[in-house]
Order: sequence, then C-alpha cells, then structure tokens
Amino acid sequence: MLNFENKSKYDVYDLQRLIKLLRSPAGCPWDRVQTHESIRRNFLEETYEAVEAIDEGDPRHLCEELGDVLTQVIFHADLEEDAGRFDLDDVADMCVRKLISRHPHVFGDGSVTSTGQVLDNWDAIKRVEKDQKTVTDAVNAVARTLPGLWRAEKIQNKTAKAGFDWPETAQSLQKLREELEELEAAQKDGGDPREELGDLLFAAVNVSRHLGMDPDAVLQEACDKFARRFGETERQVLAQGKTPEQMSAQELLAIWNHVKKANPQNSAFG
Repeated sequence: MLNFENKSKYDVYDLQRLIKLLRSPAGCPWDRVQTHESIRRNFLEETYEAVEAIDEGDPRHLCEELGDVLTQVIFHADLEEDAGRFDLDDVADMCVRKLISRHPHVFGDGSVTSTGQVLDNWDAIKRVEKDQKTVTDAVNAVARTLPGLWRAEKIQNKTAKAGFDWPETAQSLQKLREELEELEAAQKDGGDPREELGDLLFAAVNVSRHLGMDPDAVLQEACDKFARRFGETERQVLAQGKTPEQMSAQELLAIWNHVKKANPQNSAFG
C-alpha cells in the first residue's frame, strides 16, 4: 500500500504527484494502462460536467468539476512525460507564451477600443501562428471534434468575416425555406435526404448566427421544453390509468396539443 501525505489542504503539485503515484508500478492497475485514446471520452465528459456546474451556478460543484478537468490535463501530460515528449511545465510554458502573444494590447504596444477588436486581433494573430494563409485554411482548421452546431457556427463566422454571408437575416431565412423544400423534394423523389437534411441544419445554424444566438443553447432550450411538455402529457395519460404505449398517436397528439394550449411557454414541436 502506498502512503500519501495527509495535509489540511493539497495544491496542484500534490495532484500532479498523486497521478504519478497512481500510474507507477506500485499504483493502480487501471491508471497504469490508460492512454490518450482510452480516456479521450473521459476528458469530454468531465468538461461537459464542468459546463453543467457553471449553468447551475453552484461554486462548490464547479470547484469539484474543474478539479476533474484538471486531473485529465495532468494525466495526459504525465503520459507524454513518460514518453519523453513534453511535461506539464511545457504545457504551461506554451500556454503562457500564447496568451502573451495574443494580448498585444496588454503586453505590447497594441491598442483596442472594444472586445470585438480583441477577438479580431486574436484571430489574426492565431492565423499567423498557425500559418493559415487563406480563409480556407482557417475553415479547415476548425476542429472536426466540435459538436456539429458549434462547428457549423465557427465555419460560418470565419467565412462571414471574408464577406461570404447574407447581409440580412431575411435572406438567411429564405435560404432555410429553400433547404426545407429541397429536403422535401429529395424525400419525395427518392434523392439523398441525408445530404439535404445536413444542408437544412447548416442553414438553421446560419439563421441562429444572424439572430445573435448560440445554436446549441437554442436547441438545448427546445429539448428542455419538449421534455417538460412530454412529462405533462405523460402525467395526464397516466392519470387516465393508461401508459403512452397504450394510446394511439392521435390520442397522444390531442393531449399534447391540450398541454400546449394550456401552457404556451411549455411548447415545442408545434
């Protein structure tokens, strides 16, 4: 059994040392065999849990979840240190240098008058650092691992800065209607609905961007509304001594519409 010093309060260096111990021959068999790939999903899950803690507004929960994210960072850095490629100090060094470079208005002779200028400068500096010579280079550099809605939004933002954008929201709405018509035609004529559905979703993200809304947040709100509305629909079904499976689609829809009419704020899907 390994002994770890009992302290009234641990710091980040204790966490780093603990992970090294867990990954040592005398440590934990599970930790010892993990790779970047095997814990890739863990990293994503811990990050989403930290975001949920932010949404909850619970500082204690956020502290806990940030610790889980930090554990992932240190774990991945420790894997690389064992491989002799870089360590946690190298990670911090690269991060500090990047932040200094991308804040010339703080650490250099640059000047800004708005947060928008800060972001524009950040993107311009990033393109130089990443050797992105064209807009296409910047578009292709958007991570494919991002959730689809966010990836679409980032790609559209980059091309919009190059002037490739609808000047008005009304035009983006018209494009959305056109994509819906193409999807309907593909479904009717035996075309490729998958491609047309993708175009429809991409166009919907463009509308969201023109309205200044986060497409993922908008969809999450729709999911919440749908869940609440379905919950009330099911409650009314159960009150009749039945389950949703025992009712016809028409019966369920009638209750659904009644719930919507009684509480318009609780509506989704029509």
